[in-house]
Amino acid sequence: MKHLIGIANQYVRESDWKMIALLKMCLCAMGIMIGTQIPKEKRKVVFTGALILFFVTYVPLILKLAMVVKRNNCEL
Repeated sequence: MKHLIGIANQYVRESDWKMIALLKMCLCAMGIMIGTQIPKEKRKVVFTGALILFFVTYVPLILKLAMVVKRNNCEL
């Protein structure tokens, strides 16, 4: 497992923001395709879980972006 994490870290170090954006769009598309296969009666539960996961991951990303902007004295 540590070997896989090392490979992932190396991949991120060698990628620019465009490559990471493509990776995220690919994962989003895969999530949408998986979401279309969920039975109608279970979609609400899956959506709620995905929404919680989104906020749990989105907030730290935005906080880090705000710190970078503040450190570089930039304005959004």
